[in-house]
Amino acid sequence: MATLFTRIASGEIPSYKVAESEDFYAFLDINPLAPGHTLVIPRKVEDDYIFNLDPETYRGLWDFAAKVAKAIKAAVPCKRVGVAVLGMEVPHTHIHLVPLQSEGDLDFRKERPQVSDSQKAAIAKAILEEYEKL
Repeated sequence: MATLFTRIASGEIPSYKVAESEDFYAFLDINPLAPGHTLVIPRKVEDDYIFNLDPETYRGLWDFAAKVAKAIKAAVPCKRVGVAVLGMEVPHTHIHLVPLQSEGDLDFRKERPQVSDSQKAAIAKAILEEYEKL
């Protein structure tokens, strides 16, 4: 059975897409640490542990994530885009890219901001536009 993230990447479940390629997909987190919090996943590999990825997929995922992070930084006011790889919630490798104002913004235990659907749509559109410029 396909993972939740595979179903999102295939379009079976709606998402706020911010970037995609044949092998990778990036979309806004539904419960973000900050507006613009994005998840980056491999499309074809459902392993839940990033270090189990084959070398080509591993490198490709990080290259794709770097490009998405540049787009986030251009689209969302922030000092830096933070990175986290936890893999504890959904059994599918994913990289968190989080717009940061301070290191404390990358605390997964903190209260999450409320981001409306219209805000998410506008943020996703802005990031996608920046991604397409790269």
